This record gives sequence, structure tokens and C-alpha cells, in this order.
Amino acid sequence: MSVEMGQRTRMLLEPDAATLLASYAIPYVEHGMAATVEDAVETAARIGYPVVLKIVSPDIVHKTEVGGVVVGLDAEPALRAGFEELLRRVAAGCPGAQIDGVLVARQISFRRELIVGGIRDATFGATVMVGLGGVFAEALEDVAFRVAPLRLRVGLDMLRELRAASVLAEFRGEAAVDLEALAGVLVRVGDLMLAQADIREIDLNPVVASADGCVALDARIIAEKEA
Repeated sequence: MSVEMGQRTRMLLEPDAATLLASYAIPYVEHGMAATVEDAVETAARIGYPVVLKIVSPDIVHKTEVGGVVVGLDAEPALRAGFEELLRRVAAGCPGAQIDGVLVARQISFRRELIVGGIRDATFGATVMVGLGGVFAEALEDVAFRVAPLRLRVGLDMLRELRAASVLAEFRGEAAVDLEALAGVLVRVGDLMLAQADIREIDLNPVVASADGCVALDARIIAEKEA
């Protein structure tokens, strides 16, 4: 399913975006869909606490604006309360919205995050972007672009040319992140953009990285409307 964006575009719902990413081996945070609070409890028990809850609705584009995200749920009682509070806030903030369910995702603690994107540029075509994530992303405008397809070494070059590249190395007692894993994500985002001609834009924000690899925690994918 998708969220209507305009006359020509639609936004994939998060579970569908995650499925598309998985088909290109782009890692996405462990998650599951819940229709009821009991489903949410079962999913949380499977993936492990703490968890995040996100509303899934074709009528809601900006989840946070209607209270459609609850974080930091570290045990079943908190999850049950958070689930009910989420639905209450969404009903108040967006009355009449179609609710497809609630996405239950594992909450991951992290210190180093990036933004990874795919853009269908009018001049260059499928283009891949990577930049510094977090609260300073817009202020620093620390990004690198390449036209797809990418090779792994090109992805590595993109990461190394970031002004904040030193943060990805050994930093404040933390081991260096797995640069090849990050570069591999850039390669596969480019592959996805080339293979899926209807995809206009991919925004993975944040993608969190460590010595053990990387994983996207949220995804915004915009596609052309189906004819």
C-alpha cells in the first residue's frame, strides 16, 4: 500500500518500504506489524525490548505530527500503555484516518548515524547520496553524491570525502564503523533506483553504524502512482 502524495506520486507505507529494501539486501531494523495490543506484545517478545511503536496509515504522511510514534517502551506494561496511548493520540490528531496497524520495531541505541538517499535527478538520473545524520545534518550540509550504478570502492570514496568522516573511524572509545557495510548499502540503493523505474526518491534516515555493520531505522520511499 501507499500514502497519496500528489497527482503523480505516492509514498510507500513503512512495512512495504522495508520489504522493498530487504529485497535488495538493504538492512532494516527488526520489526513486525500488530493489529492488536496482543499482537504487539507477541512481536516485542520476539524481537526484544526496548521497542518503538509507529502508526501505519495511508492517510498519515507525518506520523510524529499526530502523535503516531512512541519510543522507549522497555517492558510489557509500558508497551500496553504505549499502544493504547498511540491509538488515542492518532484518533484525536487525525480523526477518521484508516489505520492499517501499528509497526513494532526494536529500539537501537546508537551514537553514529547517517542519511542515505536515492534521487531520480532530471539531468543525471538515478543518483545516490550519503551524509552526516543527526541534529546537525541540515546545518552542516555534509553530503556526497554519485550517479548509479556504484561500485564498492565508489561508495567508500563517498564516505571518506565527508567532512565528518573522522567520526566513522575509531572515535571516543568506540571502534571504527564497518565502512564496507555502509558502502554496500550505497551500492544497493543505487541498484534499487536503477531497477525500479517508478521509484522517485529514497530517504533512509537514520542509518546507524557500528563495527558490527549498519541498519536503517526509518524509511521514506516515494514512487510514481500506478496507472
